[in-house]
Amino acid sequence: MKNALGNIMQQAQKMQEDLKKAQEELSQMQVLGESGGGLVTILMTGKREARKVTIDASLLADDKDMLEDLVAAAINDAVNKVGKMKKEKMTDITAGLPLPPGFQLPF
Repeated sequence: MKNALGNIMQQAQKMQEDLKKAQEELSQMQVLGESGGGLVTILMTGKREARKVTIDASLLADDKDMLEDLVAAAINDAVNKVGKMKKEKMTDITAGLPLPPGFQLPF
């Protein structure tokens, strides 16, 4: 029993170290969210911080509402890509661990 507890503690410590490393890696990664076929792009970090917004000049003379919708859609695309990237990273970290179904680690 004592050995099993020691193994669990070692696994937990390793997972904590892996989680910290993954968070650091993700904060350095960048994704590109797009909308309007690439007319609006958002460069976003793994921390969901927007770094650059690019709007094609052809949109500047168009309808303001449409441009706002395209910017929002590009932001949502980038946020979804970051979420997917984080989920993939967590799957790698927790692979082989006997976690209960639906259990979510904070990330």
